[in-house]
Amino acid sequence: MKTEDIALFHRIVETGSLVEAADILNLPKSTLSRRLQALEDELNVKLFHRQSRAMTLTASGSHFYDKTTGMLATLEQTLSELTGQDAEVSGHLRILIFPIPELMHITHAIFEFMDLNPELTVEIIVSTEPQDMIRNNIDIAFMLEDAFNENEMVARHIISETVHFFASPEYLEKAGKPITPDALPEHNSILFRYPNGRIFNDVPFGKDRTLQVKGNLCVNSLATCLEATLMGRGISMMPLPFAKEHIDTGELVMLFEDVEPYEGKCFLVYPSRRFISLASQRFIDFMMQAMEECMQNGSGRCDREIRLRGAIKSMI
Repeated sequence: MKTEDIALFHRIVETGSLVEAADILNLPKSTLSRRLQALEDELNVKLFHRQSRAMTLTASGSHFYDKTTGMLATLEQTLSELTGQDAEVSGHLRILIFPIPELMHITHAIFEFMDLNPELTVEIIVSTEPQDMIRNNIDIAFMLEDAFNENEMVARHIISETVHFFASPEYLEKAGKPITPDALPEHNSILFRYPNGRIFNDVPFGKDRTLQVKGNLCVNSLATCLEATLMGRGISMMPLPFAKEHIDTGELVMLFEDVEPYEGKCFLVYPSRRFISLASQRFIDFMMQAMEECMQNGSGRCDREIRLRGAIKSMI
C-alpha cells in the first residue's frame, strides 16, 4: 500500500469531490479515480459512496480516514528525524498570503526556501477572500488576526505592524480634521471586511479603547483602501508601511499622532486537524527564522543575506 495513495484519499475526503481534488492536485481525474480504486481493492472495502456531484465517506472510509491521519503525521515526523534538518525536501506546497505590506518580504523568503530545495514546487495564492484551507488543499497561510478561526488552525505570530488613521488633505478640508477620538465616529470611515466575513467597524483606538465607526464604502483589499483614502473617500485605518510614502509626499495626513498606535499582527497558520507534511514542517521553521531576522533588521526591511544566513543556520 502506497502512502501517496493514502494522501490522495485524504485530499478527496477534504474536497468532497473527485473532480475538485484532481484540479487542486493537478492530476487527471482518471488517474485519481484509478488510484482510489486500487486502494479500495487492496483494502477490500468501499471507502466512498459515489454520487453524481459529491463523494461521501462510508463508515469504513471514515474509520480509515481517522486512523490514517495520525499515521501520516507520525510518518512525516519520522522522516524529518531520519533525514536531518539539512536534507532537501520535495513535494508541492500551496501557500495563501493575505496582501499585507510585508507581502514581498514573504515572497522573497519563499523563493530562498525554493532555492535551498530545488525539488520542491510551490503555488502562491494572494487573496483576501475566505478560503477553506482543508477543502482547497492549502498547506500554509499568512493571515491577519481575526481573519481565521482559531479553533481550526494552529497560528504562530510572525509579524507585527503599527496601525494608524489616515486621510487625504482634500477630505480633511471638506469634512474637518478630527481632533479627539469622540469625533471619529462622526466622520465617514472606509470600512474593511476580513476574509471570515466580519466587517472591521469596531476599531481599536490606542491601546485600551475601541470606537465604533461608520462609512459608505467597504473594501476587502488594503490596496483599494489606500486608493480610496488618497481619493478623499474617507478616513482609513492601515499599517504604517502601506501609507508611509504618501505621508512623505503630503498626499496623506496621519491622524492622532500623539496616541500610541494599535499593533496589528500577522500569523502563519495551518490546519490543526490535518497531518503536516515534511515540506510544510521545514517551510514553517524556515519562515519563522527568516521573518524574525527580517523584523530584527529594522523597519520591516529585509536584507537577503541576513535572511538566507539565518535560514541556512536553522537547517544544519
